[in-house]
Amino acid sequence: MQWEALLSAFRFGGPEEMPYDETRYPIGEFEKDYNKIITSASFRRLQDKTQVFPLEKSDFVRTRLTHSIEVSSLAKRIGSMVIRNIAAFQQDSGYTLTGEQASSILDILTCAGLLHDLGNPPFGHFGEVILSDWFTRHFQDPTFTYKGKAIGTWLTPSMQADLQNFEGNAQTLRILTKLHPSFHTSGMNLTAAVLNTLVKYPTDSCHFDKHHSNNKFHKLGYYTAETAQLTAIAAQTGTVIQGEMVRHPLAYILEAADDIAYATADLEDAHKKKLFSLQEFMGYYRSRLAYYASDMTEKQKEKSTSLVEELERQIAICPSEQTAFQNWVEYARHWLAYSAAYGFTSQENYGAIMEGTYTHSILQDTFHQFSMEILQKDIPSVFIFSNSSIVKLELAAQTILSALLDRFVPAIFYLDETAGPFCQTKGDKKLTSLISDNYLRSYWNQRRGVESYDLYLRLLLVTDYISGMTDSYAKDLYQILQGIY
Repeated sequence: MQWEALLSAFRFGGPEEMPYDETRYPIGEFEKDYNKIITSASFRRLQDKTQVFPLEKSDFVRTRLTHSIEVSSLAKRIGSMVIRNIAAFQQDSGYTLTGEQASSILDILTCAGLLHDLGNPPFGHFGEVILSDWFTRHFQDPTFTYKGKAIGTWLTPSMQADLQNFEGNAQTLRILTKLHPSFHTSGMNLTAAVLNTLVKYPTDSCHFDKHHSNNKFHKLGYYTAETAQLTAIAAQTGTVIQGEMVRHPLAYILEAADDIAYATADLEDAHKKKLFSLQEFMGYYRSRLAYYASDMTEKQKEKSTSLVEELERQIAICPSEQTAFQNWVEYARHWLAYSAAYGFTSQENYGAIMEGTYTHSILQDTFHQFSMEILQKDIPSVFIFSNSSIVKLELAAQTILSALLDRFVPAIFYLDETAGPFCQTKGDKKLTSLISDNYLRSYWNQRRGVESYDLYLRLLLVTDYISGMTDSYAKDLYQILQGIY
């Protein structure tokens, strides 16, 4: 892969022209993307979507919006270090950067960080699980029928797999290329480089495997409905190698920024909510270091230990535990970002990333590989996700989303029918009228007149609508439909 193609500013909906002479007041293509993103309704809705704590009333705790802003900042920070490292250490690699390309990388990462969670449903990652489980159960139910036949028999394996494995990453691509309101059929009409950076998993729903040795297969990155769009994007940016789509190099940086933000900020929120004390945190951190000790290099032990030692230092000099932890979070982020930049541009990794053969996170084998393992996976599983207050809110979310699916999925079955025994009832039509006009318009634009495929699109229409809801809107709509005022 070459940076010239990877940083493509091509727009599939055509160029974005300004109402004045752009030669006098030039605006870069990626700056145009940034302006489109921050003024979009789908971005604003992130302010009322769960990051970790569903239906949280405190304005201290992060939402998807504040998380996305932090990821954007971290991605730009890592990108800046990567650019300096390429200039300093990769002059003979064949993959150097011009000054303009370096500037474009920072703009692209800024945009991608803001967008990376756009497709996530209400109520956090558990919302994805609820949507997936609902379709899995109903496809196995022989009484769940369309025109007298079990619904699963109408759909291809890939269509079924899309719905049974709802994924925020794939939904983001769908929103940006199809669902965002516009005067053309290319959604938000963003540049190819920004769109491809967002595809952390260029894998469809029939081939993803969370246990695969190659990270690009760990989740699905696009639905069957967006195959043509992603194929065109990959062709434009040159991320197809020997007939196989590979990760855009900047997707590794976006992934690292997301992981670092998740591994630090959410712990800060949990501590603020008193889900653990700093003594409990440090005790468990050290116990996990001991557990991983046999797999760690001496340098990894030293650097991972230095993180917890810094927290002890902050506790000693700060007026409160909360201040100490906040200071420590920023300290940890700096070190983790530094490690990610090193991982991207090391002699062993940079060429493999640019050749499409690298298969891990860029934090793999760095000083802080095991620090990330502890902060991102081990500590949250013990102190956050098993907490009874979180479990109760997740169960409430399950009740809300399942009830909405129960109502809206059957209501859209016969959206296309105008006569005969299979038509929408008056109640179905009223429910359909609640779905956003741009989602309905997208459905009518995409339908092919093939009954099985159009049924698949109608099911996606419901997931588009429900996944686009904010937490509050989903809760309020559920209460109204249940007759609770």
